[in-house]
Amino acid sequence: RERFEFGGRDVASWFPRHMAKGLRQMRLALRRADCLVERSHIPLSGRNPALQEALGIRPHVLVLNKMDLADARRQPVSAGAGPGGGQRWAQSDSPVPLQVVPMVARLVADGPRYHRAESSEHNILVIGVPNVGKSSLINSLRRLHLKKGRATAVGGEPGVTKAVLSRIQVCEKPLMYLVDTPGVLPPRLADVETGMKLALCGAIRDHLVGEDVMADYLLYTLNKQQQFRYVQRYGLGQPCDHIEPLLKHVALSQGRTQKVKVLTGTGNVNMMMLNYPAAAYEFLRDFRAGRLGRVTLD
Repeated sequence: RERFEFGGRDVASWFPRHMAKGLRQMRLALRRADCLVERSHIPLSGRNPALQEALGIRPHVLVLNKMDLADARRQPVSAGAGPGGGQRWAQSDSPVPLQVVPMVARLVADGPRYHRAESSEHNILVIGVPNVGKSSLINSLRRLHLKKGRATAVGGEPGVTKAVLSRIQVCEKPLMYLVDTPGVLPPRLADVETGMKLALCGAIRDHLVGEDVMADYLLYTLNKQQQFRYVQRYGLGQPCDHIEPLLKHVALSQGRTQKVKVLTGTGNVNMMMLNYPAAAYEFLRDFRAGRLGRVTLD
């Protein structure tokens, strides 16, 4: 396929109400922030323009995680000057991004303190779209620099953090506090394709978008980037251009079936049918685990 047909989908329902509240709370927390650390799965689509507009006047560090799943041939967005403050990016190849604290300390030391020059502590606001690993980053930095356990809840689905939390110490020298924040999507996504990329990375709950269309878009993306590892993984004879044959093969090979009642002339009859939603979820799960190859969606 040369292009993907989104069928006029409306993405307005993908923006939960608690996100608007979270953005208001983050604007208030900005008054005490010396630097922003933004966590992102995707270099471009994974960043919220609303956060840039509301919070982009501070020194800014972009942490790109999941680099072990990214296509090494597709380079991340280069660092540039953020609006009103320096911006740097850091790759999180290892479980703990060792460069984050030193980079933040340098940016804060080189920039204005916004009427807080009398204080030696560093207050850092951690921002990003949902389910991108903000809480995990804070907990990792605590383990690394303070040898302490986790201080904030984490989860495999978006929406675990729903409010701006209190400050959490992550380092002694320099004295550094991080503030976890809820993942925030823009009230209106730029386009459906951006929303689909975010959904594939888990920033939007699968059922809001539809596992079937997500699987179809993933197949389109893999073929477009000449990423055909799925052919070998599922034992296909050749690449598929449409999702139905792929899901049928996955359901058959992995025994994904479901019992369905069928109304006949003699009454209801239970029949076993292929479970296409389960096969679509298996396809998405393999992608997220890196079993379909290293892929960068942008």
